Amino acid sequence: MGVTVTTTGGVEGRNVTAYLGIVAGESILGVNVFKDITAGFRNIVGGRSGKYEEELRKGRDTAVEEMVERATEMGADAVIGVKVDYETVGGQMLIVTACGTAVKLA
Repeated sequence: MGVTVTTTGGVEGRNVTAYLGIVAGESILGVNVFKDITAGFRNIVGGRSGKYEEELRKGRDTAVEEMVERATEMGADAVIGVKVDYETVGGQMLIVTACGTAVKLA
């Protein structure tokens, strides 16, 4: 059984027996110029940008996976209070961060 990941402050039906510390995972994605142009055009005509949505999903999944790896290294059963943040840097890079508290459960 793997590490449980939740945005809530606990895992239903389980008691937290130890707080192991904050864990985080990061993902940095470069934004392709052609995707930018296509996304800009779709936004003008009112459509959705599937490529950007796909990149966001990939970034989130990678950041959460890295966070879980760190929690696993600490011997955690779960990561609670998880928050995912998205940030752009210089219009060229997308940074996705997943952060939470690694815990042991009874």
